[in-house]
Amino acid sequence: MTNRTPAVTVVGSINLDLIATAERLPTAGETIGGGMLSEQPGGKGANQAAAAARLSGSARLIGAVGNDVNGQRMLSALAAAGVDTADVALLPEPTGTALIVVDRDGENQIVVCPGANSNLSLDGVEFHPAETVLCQLEVGLPVVLEAARRHTGYFVLNAAPAMDLSAELLERCDLVIVNESEYALIPALAEAKLVAVTYGGDGSAMFEHGRKVAEAPSAAVTVANTVGAGDAFCAALVLALRQGLDYARALAVANAVGGDAVGDSSSQPVLAQLGHYVERTAVAEGAR
Repeated sequence: MTNRTPAVTVVGSINLDLIATAERLPTAGETIGGGMLSEQPGGKGANQAAAAARLSGSARLIGAVGNDVNGQRMLSALAAAGVDTADVALLPEPTGTALIVVDRDGENQIVVCPGANSNLSLDGVEFHPAETVLCQLEVGLPVVLEAARRHTGYFVLNAAPAMDLSAELLERCDLVIVNESEYALIPALAEAKLVAVTYGGDGSAMFEHGRKVAEAPSAAVTVANTVGAGDAFCAALVLALRQGLDYARALAVANAVGGDAVGDSSSQPVLAQLGHYVERTAVAEGAR
């Protein structure tokens, strides 16, 4: 860890995204022709760290890639985004890969082959109490629980993909972030102290112990790719809350960032500084 405390420290996955864009998503057993193939950096952990670095100027990622060409490509992309990758391990396993099909409306189907992500270890990694730590569930749940136990400061979980979560982990979370379907699939979240839920084009809301305490609408956007939008939302929401914005304003800022991300075909889109979105949402609020 560097001497400078990063705005956000992310513990999470790093993948190469192989994206096939087609007119529509295939049904079971169906083959669809005419697709366009692209490769780009991805993984929920890497996406969130890249977004946090672009929004705030600093972020640290704790993760793992293979000691292979794809691993070097992922590290180069993260460095270009401004992410501190000193705690990204090079492992013998191949770099994680996500196979993604995206339709003309930006909806997607994803299969993740975790590779090196499955062997992520926190051995030798240090956490500072002043750090804000953000985890997801594309790495092993035991790693996430270890991070929650070892870090004594502000701890955030993006509970995706949805799975059963222990009472110990949920109690440790200062904030949980999920989408609407994940919220429905994890009933225990109804008792969590603070949960942010995204509803796609219908905006987002904040819940305290199952009671809605704030909400914010989404702006109308042209959808290019939804893969990295939720990750950009997570990074922005965490940064906005840690800067002291109230729940409604923080949700509005995160919605604006997610809107810019969904309009970009990249899983790690270029974003403006967080202050730009704070000002933009203030102007929009004043116009209503």
